[in-house]
Amino acid sequence: MSFSSFAEFVAMGNHGLYVWSAYGISLVVLVINVAGPLLARRRYLQEEARRLRREESK
Repeated sequence: MSFSSFAEFVAMGNHGLYVWSAYGISLVVLVINVAGPLLARRRYLQEEARRLRREESK
């Protein structure tokens, strides 16, 4: 499938809304799947550091 212009490529034969929204949703899901565990790990390490500081001060 070839497109004669960029506008035609974006329109994807009048299916552009479906195609680009599917790509967008997929990208959002991938970002969440990567960022979620990284943020959870950071939060866990911060909580453990706080807990260790509390235990050391007792």
